[in-house]
Amino acid sequence: METETTQVAGVCVDAGGYALGMPQLCADWMPNQIFWLVITLIAIFFVLSRIALPRIGAVLAERSGTITNDIAAAEDFKNKAAAAEAAYEQALADARTEAQAIIAKAKAEIQAELDVELAKADAAIAAKTAESEAAIAEIRDNSVKNITAVAKDTAKELVLAMGGSADAKTITAAVNARMKG
Repeated sequence: METETTQVAGVCVDAGGYALGMPQLCADWMPNQIFWLVITLIAIFFVLSRIALPRIGAVLAERSGTITNDIAAAEDFKNKAAAAEAAYEQALADARTEAQAIIAKAKAEIQAELDVELAKADAAIAAKTAESEAAIAEIRDNSVKNITAVAKDTAKELVLAMGGSADAKTITAAVNARMKG
């Protein structure tokens, strides 16, 4: 049995007055729905093409320009950083060179002062050595005289202790002969 559809108050109904399925799929309403669909799509197209899409395009262009500017600025900063790093390395190398020169100069000055002080110390040591040698020579001369005097006194006392007699001239000659070797 085939059901016959009719439209009652804008709704597709069967012979018994019951609504059939979805009203959007009713064939009687299709031309009207297609008309409003086309009108709506045209309205959406005009709204999007005249209002939304230009704004979106402007935002995208602005973002693209900002990104391009940021990339260019980043490259500029990168170049400046590289130049600053090169300048820093050059300054560091110059500072090291200058420090080496200062160290060499200080070493030379210290060595010169050390040489002067060593010369003064050598001169003082030479003077003290000469004084000491003179004092030693004087002590040696005095000790030889003292030894000669003690030897003469001892020889005189020995001769007297042995029961002999000797004059000073004989004792002096004997001690001098013995001192010579």
